[in-house]
Amino acid sequence: MRLAALALVLLPAAAHAAPDFTAARYSCDRGVDIPATYVNGADGGLVVLHVDGAQITLLAEPAASGARYGWPSDGSNYVWWTKGDAATLYWKTPEGEATLLTCTLKA
Repeated sequence: MRLAALALVLLPAAAHAAPDFTAARYSCDRGVDIPATYVNGADGGLVVLHVDGAQITLLAEPAASGARYGWPSDGSNYVWWTKGDAATLYWKTPEGEATLLTCTLKA
């Protein structure tokens, strides 16, 4: 009985495990460097990008391949899509997506 009670106390703590942080740095067109911090948690993932002095926070989205991050709205917003060592920053509008920067992961 005590073991069952202990399991009930510890189970919620395990469900709220600390998020996992991963830092990366990308070299992009026009000499732009983008530091990125990926955060993966039980409720999903996000990325924080620093681009030209601005901080951009995007939430994980479904992707057919690689990892895609965007903002959940029908309006205009940024999209960050990575696959392997490549990443692309897009500007998304209801009409489509335009490439802003093409990047490569720095070693």
